[in-house]
Amino acid sequence: MEDRILKELEIASVVRLYEARGAGPEARGAAPGEPTVVLEPRASGGVPAMDWSELRETVRKCTACGLCRQRKQAVFGVGAETAAWLFIGEGPGADEDELGEPFVGQAGRLLDSMLAAIGIKRGREVYIANVVKCRPPGNRTPTAEEAGACAPFLDRQIELVNPKIIVALGKTAAVRLLDTEASLGSLRGKVHGYKGRPLIVTYHPAYLLRSLPEKAKAWEDLVFARRTLADTPAA
Repeated sequence: MEDRILKELEIASVVRLYEARGAGPEARGAAPGEPTVVLEPRASGGVPAMDWSELRETVRKCTACGLCRQRKQAVFGVGAETAAWLFIGEGPGADEDELGEPFVGQAGRLLDSMLAAIGIKRGREVYIANVVKCRPPGNRTPTAEEAGACAPFLDRQIELVNPKIIVALGKTAAVRLLDTEASLGSLRGKVHGYKGRPLIVTYHPAYLLRSLPEKAKAWEDLVFARRTLADTPAA
């Protein structure tokens, strides 16, 4: 492993779409006059049966919650669509809202360094998504209702990627995927499960930028995730 990466990481020394059918746009958070997206069951089975193209377009047009009002664009996800690793964060920030891709700001650069440190790379072995697809105002934590509105989209992404392991980045992702209010610290270091897949919990990169001593713990979590993946029987 490169000393440069370890130095950068400072470890060298050591989370239901609303059933809104029949409701008006305002009831679901859309601004008056904004196009409405109603996810009616189609012959193919609705969101749970959408392919990548259908899902991406549905997310792009979604007005299921109030986050659609101030977004520049929905931020869908990025990476290898059949990746072994799936990383799930909280929601887009300003850079992501501008560029339409998750984890492209300072936190994204840190995440890329963390991935490189365990020998994996964005765009190859990794797919990255968020609990919510639109930026919460002021980068606040998404509400449970907002997370619920995006839940079918994230669930479908998980099914399409079919990862061998999921890494929840931060408490919002852990709460959404594990349906628990337990502290993030108590969830670390354990193999959880999500729909038959191993799930590991670690800190969000944005938190690590504010809490540098925790980088070593995040490194431990990623090493633990890599070991868990290696020990997971092939499907």
